[in-house]
Amino acid sequence: MKFTIPTWITLLRIMLIPVLVLVFYLPFQWTNFATALVFGFASITDWLDGWIARRYHQYSAFGAFLDPVADKLMVAVALFLIVQGHPTPWMALWAAVIVGREIAVSALREWMAGLGQRATVRVAAIGKIKTIAQMVALLCLLYSVTPDQPPRPLPWLGREIFIVGDWLLAIAAILTLWSGLLYLRAAWPIMRAAEKNKY
Repeated sequence: MKFTIPTWITLLRIMLIPVLVLVFYLPFQWTNFATALVFGFASITDWLDGWIARRYHQYSAFGAFLDPVADKLMVAVALFLIVQGHPTPWMALWAAVIVGREIAVSALREWMAGLGQRATVRVAAIGKIKTIAQMVALLCLLYSVTPDQPPRPLPWLGREIFIVGDWLLAIAAILTLWSGLLYLRAAWPIMRAAEKNKY
């Protein structure tokens, strides 16, 4: 198993997940700042490992597997924390849509890879826009949403930043459904052909 610099950076991102959870629940006034900072740093490592891999051709099969896993784990945990801190039906719905889509698309990619058609299901431009909206939304919400425990943190412009994050998360959820449908449409002919070949 080859451990490249990008792979180590991806492993660091995974190790930041329990740090994110711990910091979110700390009962201090600066908790919201620190939580957003941890998530922001993790997001930077997501860009950094990809840049290093492309710039210096440091690719590995393990790194290619681990990178999307780390991304999905970080996003899912951040969404769970946000819903716990702001438990409204709409917030839970957006989180369920995003997490559900990630599970479905991951399963679809795995199934397509088994058929030797993994390249058919690739990241579209809409997926990249969705990722940017989602990351900014999670950053805003982690900054402005905190568990209801004393002392209650008072973030600067907390309400305004929450509104921005709330709308961006809704947009990200809609784009998530859209990109998921694009994945399914691209894979549908292969699925139909595989089904016919079984009989």
